[in-house]
Amino acid sequence: MTTRILLADDQESVRVGFRLILDSQPDMEVVGEAVDGLQAVELAAKLRPDVVLADIRMPRMDGLEVTRLLAGPQVENPVRVIVVTTFDLDEYVHAALRHGACGFLLKRSGPALLVEAVRAAMVGDTMISPSVTVKLLKHLQGREQKRGKQPAEALTEREIEIARLVAKGLTNAEIGTELFISSGTAKTHVANIQRKLDVRNRVGIAAWVWENIRPD
Repeated sequence: MTTRILLADDQESVRVGFRLILDSQPDMEVVGEAVDGLQAVELAAKLRPDVVLADIRMPRMDGLEVTRLLAGPQVENPVRVIVVTTFDLDEYVHAALRHGACGFLLKRSGPALLVEAVRAAMVGDTMISPSVTVKLLKHLQGREQKRGKQPAEALTEREIEIARLVAKGLTNAEIGTELFISSGTAKTHVANIQRKLDVRNRVGIAAWVWENIRPD
């Protein structure tokens, strides 16, 4: 099955680059391009893509509002939105995830992570650039640590090990390499950890690690 993708970015060079990367994948197809946020919302309603890649700083409507309108908690038929931006400001990350984004990538992350983010979105996972995950959580090091909420179902030793690696910013593939398991097995462990901790994404896992056990 081909994943249909809508690109939303006011820079033509970015759209061209993303299209080249994504259209080269046998299971992906770029079906539309929007030059601003309002057009992105209109095209999403018309084309019903599987995934929307949205820049944050766009004319007429920014990517955060696009995300809220397409993927927010109140949307009846949400669309998967991955925010792709040059800026890793904390407020952008928090707002994007709060508005329902299923990914947050920096444009400098590279083609492999872009493709992985789209595939992750299609199976209900959340991909956040590893550098963003680490940046978001490192500020906790300098604060007085408060022990976070403990899960009703305790994490296994393996799950704690994987949670530490998530907090270091490793992807599922990198966790698999580190622990000599498949990326699919790593993904299953991450999903179980999210369920036990009652968090929505990898940032939630990393936050729990920093608040409770700290990465090695």
